[in-house]
Amino acid sequence: MLKPIAALLALSATPAFGQEVWVIMDGAEITTRLTGKTLNYAGASQKFYASGKTLYDAGAPSWGNWRVVDDQYCSQWPPGEAWDCYAMDRNAAGDTLRFVDAEGRPFVGQLAE
Repeated sequence: MLKPIAALLALSATPAFGQEVWVIMDGAEITTRLTGKTLNYAGASQKFYASGKTLYDAGAPSWGNWRVVDDQYCSQWPPGEAWDCYAMDRNAAGDTLRFVDAEGRPFVGQLAE
């Protein structure tokens, strides 16, 4: 079964006249950009709570856990016990975040206003 974040469409955020510029985020920036925020994906959203809980909703709520380890976003979705970690980037404007899994697949979300 795919993890909620892995189930997202691998959208590539590209402006009309070229490739998007991505800036690598360190652990402190990942924490700051996610804590208390909501990301919108194609057909889904995810809220990141300061408590370490996360709520993914693609029509049905799914509660998981999140944390930052060694400059990566990590999530765990019960009933599984394993934590999956992702490198993270942001676009130059800082309103779009990209999770990159161990195989290099990107998953893109837009910060909600």
